[in-house]
Formats: sequence, structure tokens, C-alpha cells
Amino acid sequence: MSKHTSHDDKHREGEVISPGDTGGQRPDEAEIPASEEMEAGCGAKSPDPAAQIQDLEAKLAGANDQYLRKAAEFENFRKRMNREKQEAIDYANQTLLLDLIPIIDDFERAIKSAESAGSTSPEFTSLYEGISMIEKRLVSQLENKWGLKRFDSAGEVFDPTRHEAIMMEKSAEISEPLVAEDFIKGYILKDRVVRSAKVKVLMPEETQNAEDTPPENGEGT
Repeated sequence: MSKHTSHDDKHREGEVISPGDTGGQRPDEAEIPASEEMEAGCGAKSPDPAAQIQDLEAKLAGANDQYLRKAAEFENFRKRMNREKQEAIDYANQTLLLDLIPIIDDFERAIKSAESAGSTSPEFTSLYEGISMIEKRLVSQLENKWGLKRFDSAGEVFDPTRHEAIMMEKSAEISEPLVAEDFIKGYILKDRVVRSAKVKVLMPEETQNAEDTPPENGEGT
């Protein structure tokens, strides 16, 4: 029997013989000459390190700027929440304190009536001193413990945020509106005016220069 396998034998054994047979190696596995590999490697451009560093620095600066913005927004939010929380604590009793202010007004009116009566009897004097002591103690407790402070306005410049004018009178001796008298005192809770003072206001008289006075009987035309 021949040592060489015939063409028919290979066909019978399931082998496919194609032209240019390379001894079983597939065409895509054929070796590429070293010269071609070197040419292909030299054709691809390597990244510029300086450009990469510049790009990374720009990205880092953007990320840092975004972080600082978010941190500032969070800090502002935290401060606002703390401020609102403190305001809620400071003015939590505002409604109750406003209900107590008319009672203090009644004490003041009683004291003024007693002072105008001018009675010198021991009983009357004792009652007057007792009412005065209660009024002072109540006002002091509200101011020291709760921050409710009564303020006087007589002699101050008229301020619409603190004063409510219920009577006005003109005066040539002043150049700006002044509070002449307190009818009902105002109150401040912490740093907020919770009730304006009802006052009498002195208004400066308006003066006109002679040259601004219109001529009578059509003179000067």
C-alpha cells in the first residue's frame, strides 16, 4: 500500500483541500511581516501629555467650582433654616403677649385716674400703690423673661413704623414732625414692633416766600 495519501483518500477522510493550501493554517492567521507592523505602529499618533494635563486641569477646575457652589447653597440653606427656627422660638408667644397688652393698658389708665383724683386718704394711697406695684411687676416680668418691651414716644421724631398718629397739630417751632404726646404706648417684642404707639404729632407749619405768593387783583401781570 502506498505511503502517500491520495487525493481521493483525503476527500474520503473529510478534509477540504483548497488552492494555495498552507499546510492547515488559515489565511487570517498568516504571519504579517515585521516591516508592515512597524509601519502600522508609526502611523498612529500618540496623545500629547500637555494637552491631557490641560484637559484634566479644566475638568478639575469645573468640578471644584461646582462643589463650591453647592457648598455655598447648602450653607445659605442651613443659615436660613436656623434663622427661621430661631424666629419661630422668639415669637412663639406673640399672640399670648398681645392679649396681655390691653390688660397693662387698663392698669395704666387706672393709675392715671388715681393720680388725677388727688386723694390723700390712707386707703386710697394704699390702693394706688398696690395697683402701681402690680403694673410695674407685670411689665418687668414680660420684658425680662419674654422680651416684650414698652417704649415711650414723646419727644421723638415721628416714625410711621413705630407710631400711629391719631391727632395732629401744627407748630412753627419745629422743622420735622415730632411726637407731642403718648395716648397709648407701643410695644416691641425682641426687635419687632408688635403694636404701634398711638400718639399726637406736631407738624411743622408750611411757609411761603413772598416771591412765591400769587399777586392779588392781577397785579404784576
